[in-house]
Amino acid sequence: MADWARAQSSGAVEEILDRENKRIADSLASKVTRLKSDSDFMSVTGLLTGSVKRFSTMTRSGRDNRKLLCGMALGLVVLFFILSYLLSRART
Repeated sequence: MADWARAQSSGAVEEILDRENKRIADSLASKVTRLKSDSDFMSVTGLLTGSVKRFSTMTRSGRDNRKLLCGMALGLVVLFFILSYLLSRART
């Protein structure tokens, strides 16, 4: 904390106050950064939870949706292999 007893002049008091102010501002900046990263994590978690719920609903429904689901899964696997091939060609 501030050393008020050692402050002899108003200049020394202002210097002590400036140091305290900078220390508190740095502490507040680090807290804001942590809160922003927590907020980003929560939005991604919400997005994933919603996707899993929609996927579960689709798998529990009728035969037509199962065909669609299999088609989507096959399309994603093919897309994965195409992208991996293109990325390996781009590196060489």
